[in-house]
Amino acid sequence: MPTILAVDDSASMRQMVSFTLKGAGYSVVEAVDGQDALSKAKTAKIDLVLTDVNMPKMDGIALIKALRVLPTFKFTPILMLTTESGAEKKVEGKAAGATGWIVKPFNPDQLLATIKKVIR
Repeated sequence: MPTILAVDDSASMRQMVSFTLKGAGYSVVEAVDGQDALSKAKTAKIDLVLTDVNMPKMDGIALIKALRVLPTFKFTPILMLTTESGAEKKVEGKAAGATGWIVKPFNPDQLLATIKKVIR
């Protein structure tokens, strides 16, 4: 069962994402911000990261940059799940190493289809 690291500072968003992913058979590790996610990523086997952009302490862009320097995350898919839909932020996310971008509010079927497309 693939494990997904779901990173969002909103507890309700983490719950909705977790509910959707667990319902599809994925194991989910939740993190409240980039720092929490980085800590958890170093101690668990993660198959995909799903992260918000705007979070306290460490935002999603900084998280992606920090993960991409770790050998275990060099090729791990990282999807951004955010309210940010501007082209500039997408370019910034892609440059940091994001695999894809999903705009909130998300459609559960679209989220699962995108994850299925990129997860190994």
